[in-house]
Amino acid sequence: MGEERTLPPEGAQPNTGDVSGGMFWKLLELLGTQGVQFLTALLLARLMTPEEYGTVGLILIFITVANTFVQSGFATALIRAEELKEEDYASVLRLSLLIAVPVYGLLCLGAPAVSAFYGIPVLTPLLRVMGLVLFPGAVISVQTAYVSRGFLFRKLFQANLAAVLLSGAGAVGLAVLRFGVWAMAAQQLIYYAALMLALFLVLRWAPSGRFSMARVKVLFAFGWKILVSGLIDTLWMNLYGLIIGKRYSATDLGGYSRAEQFPKMITANLASALQSVLLPAYARCQTDQEALRELLRNSIRYSAFAIFPMMAGLAGTAEPLVRMLLTDKWLFCVPYLRILCLCYAFWPMHVSNLQVLTAMGRSDLFLKLEIVKKLLGAGILLFSLRYGITGLLLWKAADEFLCTLINAWPVQRLTGVSILSQYRDMLPPALAAGIMGGLVFLAGRLLPFGGWAGLLAQIAAGMVLYLVLSILLNRRTAAELAELLRNRLC
Repeated sequence: MGEERTLPPEGAQPNTGDVSGGMFWKLLELLGTQGVQFLTALLLARLMTPEEYGTVGLILIFITVANTFVQSGFATALIRAEELKEEDYASVLRLSLLIAVPVYGLLCLGAPAVSAFYGIPVLTPLLRVMGLVLFPGAVISVQTAYVSRGFLFRKLFQANLAAVLLSGAGAVGLAVLRFGVWAMAAQQLIYYAALMLALFLVLRWAPSGRFSMARVKVLFAFGWKILVSGLIDTLWMNLYGLIIGKRYSATDLGGYSRAEQFPKMITANLASALQSVLLPAYARCQTDQEALRELLRNSIRYSAFAIFPMMAGLAGTAEPLVRMLLTDKWLFCVPYLRILCLCYAFWPMHVSNLQVLTAMGRSDLFLKLEIVKKLLGAGILLFSLRYGITGLLLWKAADEFLCTLINAWPVQRLTGVSILSQYRDMLPPALAAGIMGGLVFLAGRLLPFGGWAGLLAQIAAGMVLYLVLSILLNRRTAAELAELLRNRLC
């Protein structure tokens, strides 16, 4: 019957095979599903107008916030709990479904007000229909908690890939038939329903047992903190989209969402990899200050070496990339894409510093930093509204830079790694990437041919240029990474 499993034994530790296998399938799931989703998004962007894309993007913001309420941090509490019973899964599932009812009711009641606020009539039926994903979403959160505790990531990969393929095919088919915004709405509904059913099939498990309020209270003692943190982060991550959709237009929001997807996908994957590797590594070194300092500086140097050329190359090829992948109707978002590449270039420094605080158990500093950064960001956002979307995004880049200072300040006191030394470590790859990006941009203007041939020529030239510039300007990091690669291959 495959990998049929019950609850892991209480207090049991995963063996090396569980961990390594889990990491492999989780990475495969990340790359496979995101690859399919990215391809689907490209096809939908070619088939739909920026206004339609922005309209659905606006709805997804409200759905994302609502989903945070429904899941309430209980999924993380289930994963983190040292002792777990079958009734815990059943209790969380029933409570999550119960919470989904009033949250969905609020979405339905508030839909006309949202529609009137943004001046888009179709938002009312869209919000009511897409809000239905809250119910399968509640079930999926419990299923994924079971998967994580049992290290059944191969099952999750199979279910997720099936759901992504099915929902993507359905959405593209409806878009071809000119269903417009309803094509993307159908994609969300099909994905959630298919993933829930696929997980039931591959896991061959469903929560059973009675509802226990006592167990819910135990889980909530941890889960409410996750809920609050999740709400703050979710609201902040979607605040720009809400404001752009209101102050400007759904078309502008569509352009912003489309532009953000490129750099965000690259940096989110890198950040996820960094977090999974750095946290345990930092934790092992937390009592050895010298080792911790060296590890922090190396993580910043290596991640900057990788992310800076990707962002610079993406900015340099932005125009032909958008033209070839999304068609000319999306060219208005090219300036947004270039500025957002600058915004996301700061992520390696953010992740490296915040993981140090987490590993050292300084959640108090972590929370204080988040509050300070969000207050600063809100002030900058309000100030920048007068400058249009381009100005707003330029100020967003300034905010990201200031946040690197805020994140690095307590780390400087705890580890002795100065803020200036962190910037010095990032300077060589930043110079190499900046020069490469500028030359790639000029090459796009000077090449006698365009289209796919021109774009591929720019990418190839950028890779060669960055390699040469790294040998000249960043020889130490280039040599260390080459040695690491050689050791892995031998």
